[in-house]
Amino acid sequence: PVIFRATHQWFMVIDHDGHRQRALDVIESEVRWDPPASRNRIRESVRERPDWCISRQRSWGVPVPFFLHKDSGELHPNTMAILDQAADIVEKGGIEAWSRVTAEEILGADAPQYTKSTDILEVWFDSGSTFWHVLRGSHAKAYPNGASHAQGPEADLYLEGHDQHRGWFHSSLLLGCAIYDRAPYKGLLTHGFATDGQGRKMSKSLGNTVEPQSVTSKLGAEIVRLWVGATDYSGDLNIDDKILARVVDAYRRIRNTLRFLMANTVDFDPATDAVPLEQMLEIDRYALARASELQAQILAHFDVYEFHPVVSKLQVYCSEDLGAFYLDVLKDRLYTTAPKSLARRSAQTALHQITHAMLRWMAPILSFTAEEAWAVFAQDSTQGSIFFETFCALPSANEALLAKWARICAIRDVANKAIEDLRTAGQVGASLQASLTITAGPDDAALLRSLGGDLKFVTITSAVTVVDGAELAVTVTPSTATKCERCWHYADDVGHHAAHPTLCGRCVGNLAEAAGTGAGETRRVA
Repeated sequence: PVIFRATHQWFMVIDHDGHRQRALDVIESEVRWDPPASRNRIRESVRERPDWCISRQRSWGVPVPFFLHKDSGELHPNTMAILDQAADIVEKGGIEAWSRVTAEEILGADAPQYTKSTDILEVWFDSGSTFWHVLRGSHAKAYPNGASHAQGPEADLYLEGHDQHRGWFHSSLLLGCAIYDRAPYKGLLTHGFATDGQGRKMSKSLGNTVEPQSVTSKLGAEIVRLWVGATDYSGDLNIDDKILARVVDAYRRIRNTLRFLMANTVDFDPATDAVPLEQMLEIDRYALARASELQAQILAHFDVYEFHPVVSKLQVYCSEDLGAFYLDVLKDRLYTTAPKSLARRSAQTALHQITHAMLRWMAPILSFTAEEAWAVFAQDSTQGSIFFETFCALPSANEALLAKWARICAIRDVANKAIEDLRTAGQVGASLQASLTITAGPDDAALLRSLGGDLKFVTITSAVTVVDGAELAVTVTPSTATKCERCWHYADDVGHHAAHPTLCGRCVGNLAEAAGTGAGETRRVA
């Protein structure tokens, strides 16, 4: 049976001296809310709440150290001094020490007229007051102004689930405003809760629970971290085996890209091998401009605690900007030009800077991978850990260069489609077996011709001819030239060199440059 009992309680009067309105003003103008919609939740919670009952009748908890007159129920006139005395007793003997104290020990001759309260504080009052103890006590060094700040200690961020708009967030705000006339936090971040792949709450009865320890033991902690980072935490976070499988694929793409970057800079010393920006090949300058553009976007997301767009953009960057374009184009230059040639060193300069930047982008989310890679990639670092590093100072994002290469990439996509059609028909195998004729309008034709002989490397074909026309069109024909067994390009001069009868002239020159007996190929810089 339920027994109803009328009891005396202690209340915080929310509307006393304009306290509720002050809390609402703070919500509107003095705290940053992430996501912004969380402001609406706590605003309505504060606006609609009744007075706050801050006492409970329990045998455990933080005691309310009051002595009440047996007849009038009034507090003892020395209550403020008794509070300090109670604090001293608890500090020396623990919370149980107060429960052993008698009225006679505290009040002396007044004891027969008073009853010692056995109430405890409501738990949300406890949790809401933690800023007073933490930011002035255990973490005072982290907040050096905390103990003496005229307006009270203030945390950079409070982080919890959305149910805390009526809990910890709420009680902390009310107590902060009551004591200091302000919130105890500069910002507040709210997240949802983990649910299964169908959005259902996890429960043992449904058998849909996913244990983080189980995922970690099978897939590694990085997969758990990446799943969290890739999920929009403003709502509930769905998880199941299918979702985790997609996360594993995303992780593999990022890690494999990182492996390629590191493998192709292993013989690169930036102190002696770096190429000045103005001497780098244009496509390498474009790659750095694109990295700079992406970094600005990533940092903007980090500033507002948006992690899932960072993961999404990092994944797209690895698969499309790097994997499907830049690194694919670079392979010829990295593998066939002389090791110390300007062409190869220009590429490595870009790759080295991109790797530095990418490791820093990854570090807040893929922390273990970034640290593992940093130990190998930056062995000469005086810091020892990537977590002592700041973000890279990349060359500024050249808008004209970005626009130019965005159009080149769009034309390249059209060419790739035409090559794929011919490959499907069985007329060509690899794209290097193809020769292109690109018909383009004046602007596009000028754009393509500005690349000179490097256009064939950008399209990864053996020959490209640009023809003036009204509309963009690409014609693909199988090359009739001979395949060079070193660079795999089809060239008319294969077999023209007695010392290397199976190589093209370009490879012969690059080998001569590597041996120090001649000049290699020249790539277009501007």
